[in-house]
Amino acid sequence: MTGPEAGASGGGPSPLRSAAVRLDGSRVGLLEELPAEYVFTYDPEWLARGDARPISLTMPVRSEPYRSRSLHTFFENLLPEGWLLEIATQKLKIPKDDAFGLLLATCADSIGAVEIVPLEPDGGRS
Repeated sequence: MTGPEAGASGGGPSPLRSAAVRLDGSRVGLLEELPAEYVFTYDPEWLARGDARPISLTMPVRSEPYRSRSLHTFFENLLPEGWLLEIATQKLKIPKDDAFGLLLATCADSIGAVEIVPLEPDGGRS
């Protein structure tokens, strides 16, 4: 398998969880939770577009994956805070320290242009 379905880990460990990242309704990349890191990779189809935009100024469009030991700051900033975080964690029964789980559960229909859509474990495209 090649491309985003193979995982940004390039044949390394399988993702624990993954999500399609959309910008204004168009799929732009893949976000993966791996055993020791988080990886965001722009989709090759998005990179090939003449009008490709970054999801954030801190994550310019590039073919190399963005790797981090913790959830990238951009994605962390999409999460609910304060009283909304309290309600979300209680209602969804997701621990506060499970940032990726909260991202998957709360960011599929965000107010802003970026949406995080959970993928099935088989890596199905969205």
